[in-house]
Amino acid sequence: MKLVLKLLTAVTAVTAALLFGGAVQAQDQVVYHIDNAEMQATKGLRNIRNHLDVAPDTKIVVVTHAEGVDFLLEGAKDKKNPNIDYAPLVSALKGRGVRFEVCEITLKNRNIDKKAFSFDADFTPSGVVRIGQLQSREKFAYIKP
Repeated sequence: MKLVLKLLTAVTAVTAALLFGGAVQAQDQVVYHIDNAEMQATKGLRNIRNHLDVAPDTKIVVVTHAEGVDFLLEGAKDKKNPNIDYAPLVSALKGRGVRFEVCEITLKNRNIDKKAFSFDADFTPSGVVRIGQLQSREKFAYIKP
């Protein structure tokens, strides 16, 4: 009886959502792609902050590779504006649930040790593969700042 009641409740909720709200809304998921820290990091971090200010429930993953990993290195600053230290900006976004992923192929090719990252960065075997997986398998929207 409890199972029937739960099933009936679920069907009623979905029907009501379709009739009155169009469709059941899923959480937005977005991957931000950064491959050039000098050109994209400051702008990208601002975009992400603004994104979360308007849509705070959005799941955001930042995937970095090539020169895009540079803003996550310990002591990294914006080259155009050295007053901008990336550490507090990244920490604030991590506190809001943003995940930062670094490409391990880039680390190997550039001979960078994982310990060089001052943040609790996550690592992925391939940044490009990860972006493709997020888009195709997990239905993440793609943004390149």
